[in-house]
Amino acid sequence: MPSQTNRSGHNRRTQKTRLLAIGAMFACLALIFSYIEAIIPFNAGIPGVKLGIANLVVIIALYNMGPKYAFTINCIRILVAGLLFNGAFGAVYSLAGGVLSFLVMWGLKKTNLFSMAGVSMAGGVAHNMGQLFVASAIVSNLKMFLYFPVLMFSGLASGIMIGVVACVIDSRVPKQLFR
Repeated sequence: MPSQTNRSGHNRRTQKTRLLAIGAMFACLALIFSYIEAIIPFNAGIPGVKLGIANLVVIIALYNMGPKYAFTINCIRILVAGLLFNGAFGAVYSLAGGVLSFLVMWGLKKTNLFSMAGVSMAGGVAHNMGQLFVASAIVSNLKMFLYFPVLMFSGLASGIMIGVVACVIDSRVPKQLFR
């Protein structure tokens, strides 16, 4: 009997170690995607608009690794990318958007009513809303929300695109990788 207990304890440790290693690789991949967005802007000349390709990693982690790992990956990526590419204010804006976006995506995923693209789309809009909240608080001006329709449309468009790509990637990633 002790060997079975030891074996299941060993399997649990092995699984946790595997998820930790995959989480670290996902955080690095998300950081690489953030760097790509920093050097090649996809904003079509519209200030504040980003494609959000790092969210590919976060949404795939949310669906395969769970909210704890996905949230940690998201926060690590935001803080490191903020320090490396955007500065302190950029990190604050991204963190506000990233946390609100993650909470919305997690909540919608838990309902099982939305596809991965729908969850991603809501996350894209929530990310822009979180950044607007911070911007309006910093400048003490609610007129910042006049820019929300532009950011909402860009969040919808990029969220759908990222969600569709994430769904395709997720269908091709072996699920035993996360078990």
